Amino acid sequence: MRRTALAVLCLAAVSAAGLTGCQPGHDKADNKPKEPFAGLTGGEIADRAMKATTGASSLRMTGDIADDTSDGTIRIDMALDKKGECTGTLGLGGQGKAELIKTGGTVYMKYDEAFLRAQSKGESKADTDAAVAMLAGKWTKMSAKGQDAKDIAGFCDLGSVLSGADDVHSDATRGKASTVGGTPAIVLHEKDGKDRYTLYVATEGEPYLLKVDGGSAKDAVRLTFSDYDRPVPAKKPAGKILDLDTLGG
Repeated sequence: MRRTALAVLCLAAVSAAGLTGCQPGHDKADNKPKEPFAGLTGGEIADRAMKATTGASSLRMTGDIADDTSDGTIRIDMALDKKGECTGTLGLGGQGKAELIKTGGTVYMKYDEAFLRAQSKGESKADTDAAVAMLAGKWTKMSAKGQDAKDIAGFCDLGSVLSGADDVHSDATRGKASTVGGTPAIVLHEKDGKDRYTLYVATEGEPYLLKVDGGSAKDAVRLTFSDYDRPVPAKKPAGKILDLDTLGG
């Protein structure tokens, strides 16, 4: 697993600095929903939303993000929480995928053959074939405190992923009303240097970020956020598990 790729994923969650939203109000006179952001600037909305979003105990992150180390795309579908538990998959733009579970002090991963071969570029055919024969389609485990698993374990900690994201001074501008997965949302437009982001934020319930699209052609990101505050179903895989710490010892 490329550590740089994991770092990109971590940064992606916080690079959309203009998270926005608020709970809908109601007019007591006619009981009709009010415009939920009346009188607020995009930046003020963002500050309120960041507080709610970083306060979530868990979420699910799904989508694609550019990997500048390979000029490819990382595909992610991961549920994670502030206890450091996570479960989901990571893929490398048509070059296979890996399943990932982190629970307690252990990181579990299962790689398909395409993923292993893509990660073995530069290795001899014999070494690559041996790695595929040993690892493909099999669950492995590593200590979350070990050097090889430390970055992965850090990504599984939602608190670390969102670290610093609640201290935002956004110049986001407001856009139109929209929906994401059937949830009403408002669109904000955010600039970060030359990069441009379109953010979709819930306008019902908690003001959570629902989706972000944007970046540059080289560093594009398209992520959807869901399952806020739901338990992360991270459990030790059943069956035989290959202990990579033992093999490396």
